[in-house]
Amino acid sequence: MPDEGTGSSHHCLRVLFVEDDPKDLELSLMELQRSGFEIRGDVVQDPEEFMRRLRTTNYDIVLSDYRLPGWTGMEALECLQQEGKDIPFILMTGSLGEETAVECIKRGAADYVLKDRLVRLPVAVRHAMEERRLRVEHTRLEEQLLQSQKMEAVGRLAGGGAHDFNNLMQIILSYAEMAVERSAMDPEERQDLEEIKKAATRAANLTRQLLAFSRKQVLDPKVLDLNAVLKDLEKMLPRLIGEDVDFQLILAPDLGRIKADPSQIENVIMNLAVNARDAMQYGGTLTIETGNTEIDEEYARFHPFVPPGRYVMITVTDTGVGMDAEVRSHIFEPFFTTKEAGKGTGLGLATVYGVVKQSGGYIWVYSEAGKGASFKILLPCVDESAVEVKLGSEREESPRGSETILLVEDESSLRKLVSQLLRTWGYTVLEASHGEEAINMARIHPGAIDLLLTDVVMPAMSGRELAKLLVPLREGIKILYMSGYTDDTILQHGVLDPGSALLQKPFTQETLSRKVYEALHPGPGG
Repeated sequence: MPDEGTGSSHHCLRVLFVEDDPKDLELSLMELQRSGFEIRGDVVQDPEEFMRRLRTTNYDIVLSDYRLPGWTGMEALECLQQEGKDIPFILMTGSLGEETAVECIKRGAADYVLKDRLVRLPVAVRHAMEERRLRVEHTRLEEQLLQSQKMEAVGRLAGGGAHDFNNLMQIILSYAEMAVERSAMDPEERQDLEEIKKAATRAANLTRQLLAFSRKQVLDPKVLDLNAVLKDLEKMLPRLIGEDVDFQLILAPDLGRIKADPSQIENVIMNLAVNARDAMQYGGTLTIETGNTEIDEEYARFHPFVPPGRYVMITVTDTGVGMDAEVRSHIFEPFFTTKEAGKGTGLGLATVYGVVKQSGGYIWVYSEAGKGASFKILLPCVDESAVEVKLGSEREESPRGSETILLVEDESSLRKLVSQLLRTWGYTVLEASHGEEAINMARIHPGAIDLLLTDVVMPAMSGRELAKLLVPLREGIKILYMSGYTDDTILQHGVLDPGSALLQKPFTQETLSRKVYEALHPGPGG
């Protein structure tokens, strides 16, 4: 991590002296140098030269005489403040009354030093510099907190909207799928329905990206070797970014292990690569690098949002157009984009942010306009062995069954739709709109009930509470939850038990049939 020490007394001090007496100037310089300061200074005497220097040079401190030809040190202080410069200002004078001294401090001077006591000057300078450092640090931490709170608020808004949108998309997508499968339809009608289906699928994907940003998506975390994930992407990434972009992959040996959802980590890399490609329209270099790093107490003290510990760092750097401070402050917000209309959704980097935060990590961007960009991600190390990740193949046909399913969903249109699909596949379906109705149905139904298929979040009684009450009534009943608004942190807080079978909305017919079949016929580990 970058060295952000507080500096030492041997720091080369950039000083603007406002002084008309060469002898006093020489004595001040000698006192500072005797105390270990290396001075690089400029000297001015009149207001015009003072303002010109302020506008063209970055100074660490201003040391000003109080009485000057035609003006005063107090007027110099006012000029400094009018320029909006946060530079410590110390007055030096041969004699200064107590009232005047107090007035100087009130108006913003860091300190004043009597010229017959210049031995105090190095102490006053160090104190003023430290006060400024603390002030800058406080402002930086305050900005970090405000940014974090803003992102949390936007995330809650995005997640809440996505939850409601999910149910609507589920209904549109499923009915479009059912209509497409009907044989008695002319080609033009079928094409129209295919377009509806495509649009609904795109909308569902946007919803998933919003859920990713708001950290409300369902994750399947596994212990991963990030180097192995990147090696799997190595052949595909150059095709994604194009031939005019040079791709470099630098993998650190003995990289630590992380715990994250492999598909979502791939999603992070892909989105960052696409973002880099779009920033390099005329070619350039994309570099992806991994490394081990340790955050110590000292670094964490200045970056309170990152706890001390061992991390894996991934850095994605491009040589593109870069971005200014204004763009950087909005870069992870959903729907924010610098691209022209129709060229991007503004959700790529928002998705990256959400996945990283939901995985317990941290992300920063370092960039200046015209100087490329570098995204740095920290993910916590875990002391576990990595697993080999393989994507399972999905069944071509929807599995059928003859079991009885108790379906509980408070959204009537969605309940009707899911019930219709399940009956199409041969299942017997009992429908309930809330938990109490489901319990009564379970008590009076004369036959077996093989599966409870329930929404997670419902009024009055949650899906988990319903399952706890039903299991004693119906021994051996299997449980499958469905929701568009949950995540692994909610699992940890008790809305669902770890390892619960979950069907994420919006889902396709194939996914519904497969999940129901798997819940009814669990494998050896289920």
